Amino acid sequence: MNYAEIKYCDIANGVGVRTTLFVSGCRNHCPGCFNTGTWSFEVGEPFTPQVEDEIISSLEPAYVAGLTLLGGEPMEPENQVELLGLVRRVKEVYPTKTIWAYTGFTWEELTQGPSRGCTDTLPLLLEHIDVLVDGPFILDQKDISLRFKGSSNQRLIDVPKTLAAGNVVLWEDEPVFSSHAW
Repeated sequence: MNYAEIKYCDIANGVGVRTTLFVSGCRNHCPGCFNTGTWSFEVGEPFTPQVEDEIISSLEPAYVAGLTLLGGEPMEPENQVELLGLVRRVKEVYPTKTIWAYTGFTWEELTQGPSRGCTDTLPLLLEHIDVLVDGPFILDQKDISLRFKGSSNQRLIDVPKTLAAGNVVLWEDEPVFSSHAW
C-alpha cells in the first residue's frame, strides 16, 4: 500500500486533533472530488513499518484524539490488509483514541455487497473503526456547512453501535454543532 500524505494535528477530519493518513488508490472517481491526486495506487510513498511507527508515536500526546483514514479510498481491497494492521495496533496501544474512516462506499455496499470493498478483511477492519463517514461525494449535494462531510448524502455512522444493533446507527455530534445554532 502507498500513502499520499500524513497530516499531524489535523482538525478537519473528525473530532479533536487527529493524525490523518491519506492512502493512495481510489476507483470511485467522484466528480468534484477534493483529492483527485490520490486516485492512483502508485502515487506517494510506500507504507512501511517505519511510517506506521511514526503514526503510532504521533498519537501519544494526550491532546491527540485519534487517527483518521481517508484518501484515496481506505476500503479499496488493496488497502484493507495494511490498514487492518495499523488500526489493530492503534487500538492495542491507545484503546481510548478514536479511529475515523472516510469511504465512497455506502455501509450497505461494504457489508452486504456486492462491491469490491466487501472483502474477508473488511469485517475485521470495521471492528476497529469508531466512526465511518460513508457514501460517495455528490457534487450536486455539496454543502460546506456540513461538519465532517462534503455532501448531504453522506452519513456519519457510529460503527460499534451499528454492529451491535444490526442496522445503521448514526453518530451523534454535540447538539451545538448539529443544530448550527451557535
